[in-house]
Formats: sequence, C-alpha cells, structure tokens
Amino acid sequence: MALTPSNPFPLHTIAPEFSLEDSVTGKTFNLQQLKGKQATVIMFICNHCPFVIHVNSKLVELANQFKSQGVNFIAISSNDVENYPQDAPDKMKEVAAENKYPFPYLYDPIQDVAKAYDAACTPDFYVFDKDLKSTYHGRLDDSRPGNDKPLTGKDLIAAINATLNNDTPLKNQLPSMGCNIKWK
Repeated sequence: MALTPSNPFPLHTIAPEFSLEDSVTGKTFNLQQLKGKQATVIMFICNHCPFVIHVNSKLVELANQFKSQGVNFIAISSNDVENYPQDAPDKMKEVAAENKYPFPYLYDPIQDVAKAYDAACTPDFYVFDKDLKSTYHGRLDDSRPGNDKPLTGKDLIAAINATLNNDTPLKNQLPSMGCNIKWK
C-alpha cells in the first residue's frame, strides 16, 4: 500500500462520459443514466484498501442522506484484478452487499475511466453539479485509519451543500489520500 494523494482536477470540467458494468446487477450503465438531478458524486474505491474500508459506513450514510435531495453517488473500481483478485467484480458484489451500498458499484476493466478522471487513489471523490460540471475534487474529511479523528464526511458534505445551493465551489479543496490505484 503506497499512500497516494489525489491528482488535481480542474473546477468546471465536464464529467467524462463512461459506460460500465455494475458488479451488483450485471447491467451496463452510462453516466447519463446514473447522474443525479441536482448533483453527482463519483467515487473511485476498491474492496481491499484500508482507507476505503475505513470510510465505507460514511459513504453509505451520505448516499442515503443526500438521495432525497437529488444527489446520486456512483462508485467505480479500476484496480487491476489480475494482480489484485480481491478487487474482482464477484468480490465487488459481495462487498456491496455486506456494506449495503445504496449506489452502483461499477467495474472499469481497462482503466480508461480512471484515466479520464485522472484518478490516483482510493478513495478519490468528485462532485459535479446538475450540468455535470466539476465543483469539487478532494477528501471526505481528515479521518484516516489509525489517526483517531472522527469520521464526519465534513469536506464532502460541505462540497455537496455548496453545489446544491449554487454557491461558489469551496476554496480549500484538500486532496484525498489513500492507496494508489493498481494500474495494469
């Protein structure tokens, strides 16, 4: 596990389109089908990363909390499953069920979606407005495995609320930190 920060992603960038299979349903979805009416949160996660495992409960809580406000969450795993079989789609389905993910958990087998978003780590969070323009790319909060800081989701919550209120994007967008994406 190499501790890796997220890469910069310019504000107001239009979300790159994708079409990926949902590991839970086996159905293929594109961004237009999954986007929220008011905002969309795209998260690059995986099964085995301790940073993702640490935040899973908060991701579920936030996705459930914001759904009624027209915010959809989308999770994508782009890890190389040949070298990291614990991140394979069948295991993704198990993790989604165990955690009761209220969002699709998509698999990016050729890693082109992760590259389009310049994703670097898991977890990696992006918030887009109703027109799919980027308003935030950064961390969930300052809690990390073992640092004894409470898991609050405060940074992502502030970004979502700013987006919903059509406020100026947050000035202080700190990068997410986690395991590096396992590239082929």
